[in-house]
Formats: sequence, C-alpha cells, structure tokens
Amino acid sequence: MADFVFFDGFKEALGDATTDLTTTTGHAFKFRLTNTAPDVAAHVAMTSLPAITGGSYADAAITHAWAETAGASGIWRFAAGADVTWTAVSTDFTTSRYVVLYDDTHASDLPVGYFDYGVGGFTLTAGNTFTLNLDANFEIFTLDG
Repeated sequence: MADFVFFDGFKEALGDATTDLTTTTGHAFKFRLTNTAPDVAAHVAMTSLPAITGGSYADAAITHAWAETAGASGIWRFAAGADVTWTAVSTDFTTSRYVVLYDDTHASDLPVGYFDYGVGGFTLTAGNTFTLNLDANFEIFTLDG
C-alpha cells in the first residue's frame, strides 16, 4: 500500500490540542475518496478536497483506536476497526486517486493525511467495490520517537 502522508495542519492541531486521537473525546474520523491533489501545507479544511461523485458515494466513517503497540514501546498506533470499503451502486464513481483521512468533529473537518494510489487514479464501476486494505492491525499510521 502507498505511504501515509500527513497534512501540516494536522501536526499543528496535535500540538495545540485542537484535535485528539483518543476515542474518549468523541472525535470521529472519516475517509474520503478524491481526485484533487492534496497540498500538505495549504489544505487545512476538507472543503478544499471535494469528494468524488456517482454510485451513491459517501465518505466512510471508521471506528478508530489509539493505543501503544506494546507495553512501554513508545510507538503509538492509530488504527481503524476494519478495512474500509466503498461500493459503487447503480452508477460508476468518478475517478479517484487519493484516500484522505480527516477529523470529522474538528471545526474545519481537519485533513489528517492521505494515501496516493498513483498516476491516473482509479474508477470504480457500478456494482464493484474498492477496499482500503490496511495491515493485520488495521493500522493507518504510527507515531514514534
């Protein structure tokens, strides 16, 4: 899978505590498919990263976990509860290249980071699915020293 790339605004929001990765604060996270090239310095709200259209497309909410990977390891994992899947219903999705994770409870729907699926992207035809295959721990990213 492609590497996860962080947005600068997310790093700042972690530092000033305007976003929170824990599950106890009510923060909700979603993935969006887009064909707009992310700019890690400039994109600070999801309004500038429009979703694809067609096929009853909707951003995908995740159940997330934030936990240390092993006792006293100093490595923390942000993970989804499962792989994320979209299905194009009745019509094709428009072309997508990027899968963007965002904090849906932040005032600006703060972009967290994204996966890039490469030049040309992909189009999901009606009746087919696209799955964001995460690893065995459903890891999206880790933070360590």
